[in-house]
Amino acid sequence: KPFSQRYKLQRFGRGGFVTAAMRTGAPIIPTAIVGAEEIYPMVADARLLARILGLPYFPITPTFPWLGPLGMVPLPSKWHIHFGEPIPTDGYPEGSADDPMVVFNLTDEVREQIQQSLYRLLVERPSAFG
Repeated sequence: KPFSQRYKLQRFGRGGFVTAAMRTGAPIIPTAIVGAEEIYPMVADARLLARILGLPYFPITPTFPWLGPLGMVPLPSKWHIHFGEPIPTDGYPEGSADDPMVVFNLTDEVREQIQQSLYRLLVERPSAFG
């Protein structure tokens, strides 16, 4: 995604991870990572080239494709990882994993917890590369 959109979570799909957790009774651990989105800062998207190659997008970064294969070497960055409090899934009534609204609400809760953790980590870190 574009560098300007870094650390803004996108849609989480249809909640397959929530359904799987609910069916097995496993807790969901919200995990936020800051630092990963600086390793390949996308400054543009060559949409026409992506379409020709059958790709969802073709990223243009400060080093790729200009430096060829060397441009695929990631930039160094410091990563900060936060594991949130486990969200229990074993307390829901039987069949809840098949209820789209229950799955949607729990997916949204997980997404919101991760987004808040990202905001906090971004404020706390001194620099992306230092």
